[in-house]
Amino acid sequence: MLPYATVDAAEAALGRPLTAAEALWLRYSSTKSDYFLYCHNIIFLFLIFSIFPFYYLFLEHFFGKSVGPYKIQPKVKLAFPETIRCYKSVMGMFFLIVGPLQLVSYPSIKLIGVRTSLPLPSLWEILLQLGVYFIVEDYTNYWIHRFLHGKWGYEKIHKVHHEYTAPIGFAAPYAHWAEILILGIPSFLGPAMVPGHIITFWLWIALRQIEAIETHSGYDLPWTPTKYIPFYGGPDYHDYHHYVGGQSQSNFASVFTYCDYIYGTDKGYRYQKKVLQQLQEEQKSKIGQVEVLQDESAQVQWLVNVGFGPLCIIAMLNMKCMLLEDGDTRQRNRKNAYHFPTFNF
Repeated sequence: MLPYATVDAAEAALGRPLTAAEALWLRYSSTKSDYFLYCHNIIFLFLIFSIFPFYYLFLEHFFGKSVGPYKIQPKVKLAFPETIRCYKSVMGMFFLIVGPLQLVSYPSIKLIGVRTSLPLPSLWEILLQLGVYFIVEDYTNYWIHRFLHGKWGYEKIHKVHHEYTAPIGFAAPYAHWAEILILGIPSFLGPAMVPGHIITFWLWIALRQIEAIETHSGYDLPWTPTKYIPFYGGPDYHDYHHYVGGQSQSNFASVFTYCDYIYGTDKGYRYQKKVLQQLQEEQKSKIGQVEVLQDESAQVQWLVNVGFGPLCIIAMLNMKCMLLEDGDTRQRNRKNAYHFPTFNF
């Protein structure tokens, strides 16, 4: 609870006029206990776990064709009942583990020096502290995650989270109760090292969970702001980790890519990307060769070899139609025969 009852008292204590944000904070928090303010985290987490994954569900349901090219595993589509089951499981864990943990952890937050008082932190202070929190969490989470992929850690704890080889947003917090407790440590270390205002703490908890939902969304959307964050992993990076599954020894970091690069645990992912790029380039080259093939039978055979069966039907129909025509008409129409297009990927 703030020690100021009025704006005048707060301005006298600070020796300057309050900013608009500080005046708003004073009006809201002056009569509320620090514990009550801290418990806002429970509301924020509930709303984030419930609302943000629906964004991706909404895109998939109503704009499936538009966002389809950005789906990382396009052949995998989770049934809606399974999505609801995942959400129910997450909410069950939320009310049994996450919520009670928030209720009893306030003394530790108070001990490390997270404050609710005036003045409010500047924008630069908030951004710098959030940067420290993300870096500390990412580094600590990396090593815990590697431990959880050991034989004991995976079989006893982490395999629950890997039930979804093609992750969805709702599955971001889907985990064994012990994993939820263990991975709470990295989230706490940053604020413990660089304590800030409760507003910064709220932002940290909210942004970290939103990032986790995006990373598990299954969509690598090009318009997300995280594309502009240096060394950011993102959905494609983490999706590979889930796709490989329990035997994965790659892409352990939660947010950034530098730990995996430094410790050599991104080699499988980078090799896969290199091979896929080579295959795409080879396919472009092969498809471009269709235009120079003149003989229809050669076109059909080439399409069979590279797996374009449906186009074979077009070619065969084209050839059959020409054979049914008389000689003069055939010669005339042969000049306008179907030409296979160049495919651009």
